[in-house]
Amino acid sequence: MTPPARSFLYVPGHREDRLRKAVGSDADAVVLDLEDAVPAADKDRARRAVRALLDELPPGRSAWVRVNGEPGLVEEDVAAVASPALTGIWVPKAEPGPLRRAHDLLTAAERRLHLPAGRLSVVALVETALGVLRVEQVCAAPRVARLGVGEADLAGELRLRPDDRRSELHGIRLQVVLASAAAGLAAPIGPVETDVHDTARLVETTTTLLRQGFRARTALHPRQVETINAVFTPTPAEVAEATALVRGFTGDVAVDRTGRFVDPAVLRTAHEVIARATPPPPDAPPG
Repeated sequence: MTPPARSFLYVPGHREDRLRKAVGSDADAVVLDLEDAVPAADKDRARRAVRALLDELPPGRSAWVRVNGEPGLVEEDVAAVASPALTGIWVPKAEPGPLRRAHDLLTAAERRLHLPAGRLSVVALVETALGVLRVEQVCAAPRVARLGVGEADLAGELRLRPDDRRSELHGIRLQVVLASAAAGLAAPIGPVETDVHDTARLVETTTTLLRQGFRARTALHPRQVETINAVFTPTPAEVAEATALVRGFTGDVAVDRTGRFVDPAVLRTAHEVIARATPPPPDAPPG
């Protein structure tokens, strides 16, 4: 099974120079942003620039568009950027209602473009109180391939004042991880690290996300991509250990040569490590 993307690089839709650099980066996927990163006065310009980039996109490159959530704007966004090169859209403040609207818009776009039904996917960004409370419905919404987390918006709505490790939000992270697993979705995408210069902090906070059950993260700058990819890729030693476990398992509960108890649950973890060992190719499935 092809592992899903580990790194998603945000790039402002109105910055034509950055759009092309992002496509040429080592990120597993790019997220062309029409929402928070684009001033209201530049929305039309951003739509045109993103569409132009999609029309020139190299074959197989995974490109998503984060649309605006407000009625009116989201319709304009989807109409402007829907193309055969688009992987799908990121829906901000994802809740059942906006996700139904996104599904209907993408269905209409697929018909217009003569694409197979369901070809355009959705990443649902959980960043509201209602989105958290209804996260199971968010997972079950049509086209949702994966969840993401927007912690800045969440903290603001919940009146939280997170510490520098965002400890106050760790319970919500677990809810998102749990709902994704229960729904059979790929492990969710973690939030950005806003300090783009502190590599040590990026390693630490990305490792925390890995331990919490995330298997990907968004990036604000190309310099963050290498670290994110490295953290979410098992080391050769981890792969060797997992491979030895799989090869040595006879189907019975046992204790391995190091004294560790081995059962099917441990084996499942080993298979997950092996599956993540190969970086996703640029034409990997959505997510």
